Amino acid sequence: MNWITETTPKPRARITGLAYLLYFLTAILAQFLDGRGLVIYAHAINVVAIVSYTAVTLLSYSMFKPVNRILSLLAALFSLAGCVVMAFGFLHLAWLPISPLVFFGPYCLMIGYLIYRSAFLPRLMGALMALAGLGWLIFLLPNLPHSVSVCIEAFGILAEGSLMLWLVVMGVNLQQWRRQSAQQDRRRLSMQRFLMHRFREPVGPVPAQFDPFGSKEE
Repeated sequence: MNWITETTPKPRARITGLAYLLYFLTAILAQFLDGRGLVIYAHAINVVAIVSYTAVTLLSYSMFKPVNRILSLLAALFSLAGCVVMAFGFLHLAWLPISPLVFFGPYCLMIGYLIYRSAFLPRLMGALMALAGLGWLIFLLPNLPHSVSVCIEAFGILAEGSLMLWLVVMGVNLQQWRRQSAQQDRRRLSMQRFLMHRFREPVGPVPAQFDPFGSKEE
């Protein structure tokens, strides 16, 4: 298959993977600094991590638009909401005790479905991401055994890490991506034409016997 390995205007797969990689590195570094008591530096690095994941979200929206534009947008909105909640949590500005996983769980589920339905990424990646999203939602359950929590975290890192490495090394099948993008454009154009035809008022010649003033012949 024709896998891209260089940056292209669309779908920017390698840039997405590099942004993903930056997120992983900064998130790990922030946890390390926080464990060392360097809280201020950890918060600063966490800001970089959040910005990186925001970039991943926006780039992923663009990449998966050819599969399903509405679902890709919905996934992006969930992820952005999670990033906002995470940022407020780091800055101690959260007004509600809500976990960002409430948003990242559904986000991973939707991304997994989009990958599975796509023709330009392996379906195995989609299954891993969907299971990771389900795991993040289970992670929110109260009184979850520690061993289960550790397994869920490990699997989530494995799933997202695998997707990140695939995007960096392999990219996407550019030919299939372009085909799905063209199909999406044709469907959107067909819908626009249908709506224009459906709601357009028919205009025809005025009948000869029609008199708008109601006048009568003498």
